[in-house]
Amino acid sequence: MAQRGETTIKLKDVAKAAGVSQGTASNVFSKPEVVREEVREHVLAVAKELGYAGPSITGRLLRQGKVNAVGVAAIEPISYFFEDLWARQLMSKISEICDARGAGVALVSALNDERLSWNIQSALVDGFILLCVEGGEKLVEITRQRQLPYVALAIGAADQTVPAIGVDNVGGARLAGEHLVALGHNRFAILSTSIGEQGEGRRTPAEVQAALYSTSRDRAIGYWQALEGGGISRDSVPLFETRESQASTQAMMEQMFAGDKKPTAILAMSDKIAMWAVDWLFRNGHSVPGDVSVVGFDGVPESAVSTPKLTTVEQPIEEIARRAVEAALGGKQVEGRQVLQTKLLVRETTAPPRVK
Repeated sequence: MAQRGETTIKLKDVAKAAGVSQGTASNVFSKPEVVREEVREHVLAVAKELGYAGPSITGRLLRQGKVNAVGVAAIEPISYFFEDLWARQLMSKISEICDARGAGVALVSALNDERLSWNIQSALVDGFILLCVEGGEKLVEITRQRQLPYVALAIGAADQTVPAIGVDNVGGARLAGEHLVALGHNRFAILSTSIGEQGEGRRTPAEVQAALYSTSRDRAIGYWQALEGGGISRDSVPLFETRESQASTQAMMEQMFAGDKKPTAILAMSDKIAMWAVDWLFRNGHSVPGDVSVVGFDGVPESAVSTPKLTTVEQPIEEIARRAVEAALGGKQVEGRQVLQTKLLVRETTAPPRVK
């Protein structure tokens, strides 16, 4: 709204000064085609003289109850949406679906606790898609207060009433492990995504079972199930927690290959970790898959064009995005937990172990 001195100029002031009803003045700005040209020009001239630019678009949208936009929120910095391979792929699919529907997308960072409530409460959206909801109970609580549709893209939260879409992490990891066992591997190592807050390092099965992040725990369980089916105990398989960075992945690879009993197969809990592991192996004189086979998890586009192309467990990202956007825009809502299945994509980073 414009201001004259200390007075805020409102639509009713323009109507009074122009000698027309407030409804006519409103139509000049919102439905100009229904107002006679001379009346429209007169009202616009008075509005310009008073310094009134028009009604608040935000206010109009809120009154209508729909803004045709989806809010995507994460307990991460905004850069996460562009730098993380999985998040970037998901945002690409969400954007494609919103483009097809003529809807907008608003990114909401919930990293700063002091701004969390304001960021969620002030977002001009019809509903929310919440990423990385594990450990983000406060994000769910504040989003619920908006009383807008929302869906969480994780299954690990304790509250079973949270509408959530996720994948079968146990089943997907089991596919990866079974593939390597079938190829004849019996010396394994696991590169894990974050388990807790203690940092990188080797973790025991007991520590993994007590993991703060259920995605990492469930993928480890799936790997163990597959390996135990091949007669390989979980205690014999070293598991290294990374901080999901290149530096920590390389540090864990150094530890993994420091001993005499080097693995011939690596199960990585994300594609980016797997690709960093492959890079380390090449730079340290190991061939892939000749010396070491590697399997990732996620099925990000980069895994299909890496050298060599990565064998991975693919998430149904397009279906996840479709269901999430539908729910956030007020369409079909997610009831409880929806668990989608993954599939194994066998490419160029896995082969039978070399006979020695």
